[in-house]
Amino acid sequence: MAKKFKPKGVSPALVTPFTKKDELDEEAYRKLIRFVIDDLGVTGIVPAGSTGEFSSLFWEEQKRVIEIAVDEAKGKVDVMAGTGTSGTKRTIEMTKHALDVGADAALVVTPYYMKPTQRGLFKHYSTLADKVDFPIMLYQLPALTDVVLPRMVVEDLAVEHENIVGMKCSWGNMAYLMEILERVKPVAPDFKILCGWDEIVLPALAAGVDGCILASANFIGDHWVKIKKLVDAGKLEEARKAEMEIHKLTRIAVKTGAVGAKEALNMMGIKVRKPRLPLEIGGSISHELRSELRLELERIGKIEVRPIIGLPEAPEKIEERFGQVDVTAETILQSKLLIGEGFFGGDRPEMAHIDLLLGPKDGPVGIAFAKALALVKDDPSKIEGHEPLLALLETNEAVKPETLLVPKVFIRNLRQAAMVFGPVQAGVAKAVIQCVKDGFIPEKYVNNMVIIASVFVHPTAVSRNRVYVNNRKATSMAIRNAVENKPDLDYLFQAPARHPLKNEP
Repeated sequence: MAKKFKPKGVSPALVTPFTKKDELDEEAYRKLIRFVIDDLGVTGIVPAGSTGEFSSLFWEEQKRVIEIAVDEAKGKVDVMAGTGTSGTKRTIEMTKHALDVGADAALVVTPYYMKPTQRGLFKHYSTLADKVDFPIMLYQLPALTDVVLPRMVVEDLAVEHENIVGMKCSWGNMAYLMEILERVKPVAPDFKILCGWDEIVLPALAAGVDGCILASANFIGDHWVKIKKLVDAGKLEEARKAEMEIHKLTRIAVKTGAVGAKEALNMMGIKVRKPRLPLEIGGSISHELRSELRLELERIGKIEVRPIIGLPEAPEKIEERFGQVDVTAETILQSKLLIGEGFFGGDRPEMAHIDLLLGPKDGPVGIAFAKALALVKDDPSKIEGHEPLLALLETNEAVKPETLLVPKVFIRNLRQAAMVFGPVQAGVAKAVIQCVKDGFIPEKYVNNMVIIASVFVHPTAVSRNRVYVNNRKATSMAIRNAVENKPDLDYLFQAPARHPLKNEP
């Protein structure tokens, strides 16, 4: 074999940045590589992998991605190039290209779509190993390939081919991983095993895997490097605490893949733009998960919490969202009021949708607040049959800033009323207090500002606790959405109003 390669440490499965015209953004890609190496301290990089959307790259684009990674790494870290395809001949060609341009190894995913047999899998990797004198890493990824690489095949390949040097296991199945460690390591001691499933990295490292290749290492690679060092030093309790600090992020990363990794990087100022279709924001990552991602990145200090700012000049048209309280689009624009929207709870009946408006007490929001609070229930000419109510804590204390709730759904019976007059009031109130405590609403404004929140509770909701939790989280997201600096005006003023019952808000 031409070169020795012993995979270890922490490697990000690099995302692939695209331009506005949906072309490979080479400059952004180089910046990303420098970021993960110089700022996060990772020990390797993996271009053109699953998180890199290799299946959406043109053939020449994939080759170029590998070339850039090798050139930009400059030998500082290992480059393990994604070269696997659904066909053996094409995989051989891409692997030869990785060898020719100077990559350190090839990461070869199991052939997808065609669902080869156990024998077909063995022949695929065996043929590749015979044809290309280059370190090869097997790549198990059942969630996307619908193909499982049996332990017996891994064992045979590790024993029979010197240049099949290891395996990335992207599967949350610890039983399988333990079987590989138990059965393959004894017969092939130099065979390296890397964890590729972000949620189980800590137990995998503790069990004896040699390193990890992760989507989340694009943005929290420094945390993984720290955890790996702690495990290597036998400090498992410290490693456990460090992992729990980022565990929610690992779950988001596993659930959202390339989309979530790109969103995190964009939030952190590492501009990699959007993924290629069919991946999309709002589908592959829901709006509520996106908000959760931001909250977690703020909590661990990856992005700064932004203070309240005034709105800049707005375009001519804005969606009507607060007609229930007689606040028009024109009023919102002219007065530069703050508006925000939050979702939480998925497609369960207890899901929450909050649309809120913030403004000075002596302005249009304050006037609408006073008028709406004075309205009598069942006056359809004014409030469409919905009775506004104040956000109250469980102790019946009002919050500051004063917050008015306007139910979106007509309350027709005592059970519905019990859901709104209680858990929603308390959930919204708790969120407002927490946002003041966290500095999103500076304390100096609390007596001079009012909030109007349009709240949705499904008529079939039954879990009071879940209604409380969902409305608390949705309100926090809506307030943050309202007061944080927006990347552009389109998000605030041109996005169409979304109905809370749609599957993808």
